Amino acid sequence: MARLPRLAVAGQPHHLIQRGTNRQPIFRDTADFGRMLQLLGEHSRAQQVAVHAYVLMDNHFHLLVTPSEARGLSTLMQGVGRAYVRYFNDRYQRTGTLWDGRFKGTVIDSERYLFVCMAYIELNPVRAGMVATPGGHTWSSYLHNTGQRADPLIREHPLFWALGNTPFAREAAYREIVEAGLTIEKQSEVTDATLRGWALGSLAAQTLPRRAAPLAKGRRKRILSVPN
Repeated sequence: MARLPRLAVAGQPHHLIQRGTNRQPIFRDTADFGRMLQLLGEHSRAQQVAVHAYVLMDNHFHLLVTPSEARGLSTLMQGVGRAYVRYFNDRYQRTGTLWDGRFKGTVIDSERYLFVCMAYIELNPVRAGMVATPGGHTWSSYLHNTGQRADPLIREHPLFWALGNTPFAREAAYREIVEAGLTIEKQSEVTDATLRGWALGSLAAQTLPRRAAPLAKGRRKRILSVPN
């Protein structure tokens, strides 16, 4: 079966995941993490892709981004991916690919899923058992989004600004969202949609370049013509 083209919609948030091949580490020390953040900053600005949330794990990373143009997503990820592989291979005297195929991604319904995806991303180190709280992981957007550190990579989504009239109010409201956590069902929903490339939430079909959900299971019903 032919692979469906990637869903990419200008002006709409997308959740992206890029994994290391065979789940091998893609970040070995702070220099590696720092280099990735530098590349994400350079290429997101060049492609006019706003980064709302991120987390860098040992063998993969997540982004929540909004492109100004649909093609900006692939251009961003290709540019970052190629530059980071060159850096990583030169530093560790290795050859070959670093990534487990092309990145995974889904377009999301911002009204219903923006904060779900932000919390999903920033709680990743907690789910992995690496830290007790999301603030314990240095390499994520959580500290910025809760007002504990300024991160030049982050551009807040308009819905984030709507959380309160002051930075303190917005950051406190967002902290409550993350601390409330996510149900297993919500986690599975985000994971499944992202890995399969289906839209997350109810988006108007006419805004998407291809079908946004799997076809219904079972045989198609035969349609009989009705005589005039």
